[in-house]
Amino acid sequence: MTVRTARGSFAALQAVPVSGVCEREPALLVPGYTGSKEDFLAVLGQLADHGRQVVAIDMRGQFETPGADDYSPPALAADIAAVIQATGTWHLLGHSYGGLVARETLLRTRSQDDIGSFTLMSSGPSALTGPRADELRGLLTALGLGLADGPGAANGGLPDRDVLRDGIDRLWHEHLEPQAAADGIPGPIVAFLARRMHGNDPYGLVHMARHLLTAPDRTSELARLDQIGKLVIYGEDDNSWSPAAQEAMARRLGARRICIPGASHSPAVEAPATTAIALTQFWDAAEAAAAHAGSARMA
Repeated sequence: MTVRTARGSFAALQAVPVSGVCEREPALLVPGYTGSKEDFLAVLGQLADHGRQVVAIDMRGQFETPGADDYSPPALAADIAAVIQATGTWHLLGHSYGGLVARETLLRTRSQDDIGSFTLMSSGPSALTGPRADELRGLLTALGLGLADGPGAANGGLPDRDVLRDGIDRLWHEHLEPQAAADGIPGPIVAFLARRMHGNDPYGLVHMARHLLTAPDRTSELARLDQIGKLVIYGEDDNSWSPAAQEAMARRLGARRICIPGASHSPAVEAPATTAIALTQFWDAAEAAAAHAGSARMA
């Protein structure tokens, strides 16, 4: 499906209850860096079965959503705010880099007035560190880029899109595809990953990588949005932001924390049933708490 907003159209997957009747508040799922809406395929139906519409999108420049020239955090936040308005979202979830973008949405836009719960899935308080950060720096270096645009470069400080696309294609064929095969990923999935990588806007990949490597810690600001229920959920073997860092972030946020056994950085893929149950329980509790607060105000 396509979500049409005031800021353009976004490719999406939607799941609704088999009955077609949505008795609970809708949810929006935002994917991470080099990810897409398909990262949530294994949980969409399970989440919808509990009475709500669930929508997963490709962000601007990801896979099947058209690209743009502005991939700054404020621009991406405005995109998500527009999708929230178009879909009537009440539960917002951001996975990995999508968590940083969704956080910006709540802090920079009025969408915080529409959101009742916010979930950070396998996402951290600030810039990525460790081996995954080294991988991103290596990607930028391989493309002849650094953490900032060089002076005098064309096209807003970046090489031509086709030049970047050629570089990304080389990285895929020389490094990423062989690694996927070595990891035992089935051929059809590798083919999909190739199609998705080639579908990403090269400018988006560069700007998002830079944001991942430089994002500030805005946990204290997010904690002040105390009218929104918060959940931090991650795999016990997360290899991006460490479980310890996410646990500490949850404490600072006053958020509920759930560690998913047997999962790494993508619980929705690696442990879909456990993840769907955890999200449904949190969302149901957030709705019940909001209803109770509303009744208390009316009394």
